[in-house]
Amino acid sequence: MSLAPRAVLVHRTTEYEELVARHGTHGQAAFFLASRGRDIEEVAERHRRTRRALAEVTAAVPPAWRQAQVERGDLDRFLFAPEDVVVVIGQDGLVANAAKYLAGQPVIGIDTDPGRNPGVLVRHRPADAAQLLAATATAVDELTMVEAVTDDTQRLLALNEIYLGTPGHQTARYRLGLEDDGGVVEAQASSGVLVGTGTGATGWLRSVWQERGSRIPLPSPTEDRLVWCVREAWPSPATGTSLVAGELAASAALTVTVESDRLVAFGDGIETDALQLTWGQTVRVGVCGQRLRLVG
Repeated sequence: MSLAPRAVLVHRTTEYEELVARHGTHGQAAFFLASRGRDIEEVAERHRRTRRALAEVTAAVPPAWRQAQVERGDLDRFLFAPEDVVVVIGQDGLVANAAKYLAGQPVIGIDTDPGRNPGVLVRHRPADAAQLLAATATAVDELTMVEAVTDDTQRLLALNEIYLGTPGHQTARYRLGLEDDGGVVEAQASSGVLVGTGTGATGWLRSVWQERGSRIPLPSPTEDRLVWCVREAWPSPATGTSLVAGELAASAALTVTVESDRLVAFGDGIETDALQLTWGQTVRVGVCGQRLRLVG
């Protein structure tokens, strides 16, 4: 007997909840914000909108379905099942936070604060939830993801981008290679390497691309192509700057061999869930075979 679908509602702690948890009471949080020229009512109203959206989506789940809720901080410990329909309630970035833990489950993005969020990934309103839950098999966009795989089989997925560099502000030292370019390898010292998707082309990747005036066209979210950039490469007698940007087709990959005591690789800004890389270790970054199935 097959299981009924399960609606997994993904949300995050609001700024208001974080403030009250830090300061103990609403009044203390209000005093803290007032001392910095802010009004707690603005923060409290966004909190109320988020909670109303969560309640509305919860009520829209079909009675025969199962339900679960998971906070962003618990995503790495939550066990998603094949029959799940994932409903992300919040900002665009929360969809990216959840994407790396999924394996083809459809995702519905619900915008809790229209006008404040870009709405690239949270495309729908809470009132649309019932209709969307009834039609998750239609109008699904297959968004390209990026993956990093180490020579000891550690694996990291991301929807927007993967960053490889130091965990602090020190210089990252490594050897960068392109598998599809005749085996070209260059020793580099830089602020790290960024490899992004078409979805990430609306965020950090676009900032780097725009700042350097790159002529490499950014990919679309569903295109099997990545763009990579080296941040602040440093020329020296031992390090070069000839390989600082490029694109990766579906079958291509960028390789980074660590020449520092410690580097990390993390995806979509989640530094707490990073690959730990040590001297001599190699990581391969390219298009992921897995896709995020985002309901239109």
